[in-house]
Amino acid sequence: MNPKTCLRLLCTPLAFLPVFLPALALAGEVSLKGEGSVRYQPDSARLQFTASAEHELPQQATEQVATLMSQWREAIDEYQARLQDYSDANVNLYSRTLPSRDRDEEPRTRAVASQTVSFQINDLALLNPLLEQAQSIGLTYHLGPNQFFHSDEDGLERQALANAIADARSRCDFVAEQLQQSCGEVVSINVDGGFRPMPMMMAEAKGSADTVTNVGIREVTAAVNATFKLN
Repeated sequence: MNPKTCLRLLCTPLAFLPVFLPALALAGEVSLKGEGSVRYQPDSARLQFTASAEHELPQQATEQVATLMSQWREAIDEYQARLQDYSDANVNLYSRTLPSRDRDEEPRTRAVASQTVSFQINDLALLNPLLEQAQSIGLTYHLGPNQFFHSDEDGLERQALANAIADARSRCDFVAEQLQQSCGEVVSINVDGGFRPMPMMMAEAKGSADTVTNVGIREVTAAVNATFKLN
C-alpha cells in the first residue's frame, strides 16, 4: 500500500474527532426535586358522643344511660339514614370510690355507666344540628381538627403527586434551557415519603359552644426526586 494512502486513512478518523467531541460532552443527566400541593376544604367529619350517669346502684346508672340513649335516637331519627358507620356498641359500667370527708367515714362507691355513639357524616350541614341535639340531651363530646377530612382525600393526594411530578419536569426544562440543551426522558423517579402524602392543617375548627362556623383550609403535599436525561 502506498505510504501516502495509508497516512490519509489513518488521519481520516482523527479529522472527524473534533466534530463528535462536543456532542459527547453535551450528553448527561440532571437530578432534582419536585414539589406539589393541593388546598381543600374538609367536607366530612367523624363524630363521637357519650351518654353517662352515676348512681349508688349500678342498675339505676344503667337505666339513666338507657334513657339518654332513647332520647338521642328519637332526636336524630330524621338524620339517621345519613349517618355512616353508625355504632353504639361501646358500653361501660364500673365503680369509683369517693374520697372520705373524714377519717372515720367508710369509703363510698358510685356506679358509673356510659355508652358511646360514633359515626361519620359526609355532609357538614348536619354538624350543627347534631351538636345541638347532643347538647340538649346532655351528651358529652370533643370536637377537634383531626376529626374533619375530605371524602376524596385519595384523589387529592394523587393530584398533589401529579403536581410534584409536573414541577420536577418544569425544573428540568429550566435547567436544560440554561445549558442550551433539552430535558429528555426520565431515568429514575422516587416518591418522597410514600404514595400517601400527609395532609397538613392550615386552620383549626372555629365556633362557639353551640355552633361550628369554620373548619379551616387544609393542604396535602407531595414530593418526588427525579433524574432526567439531558439531550
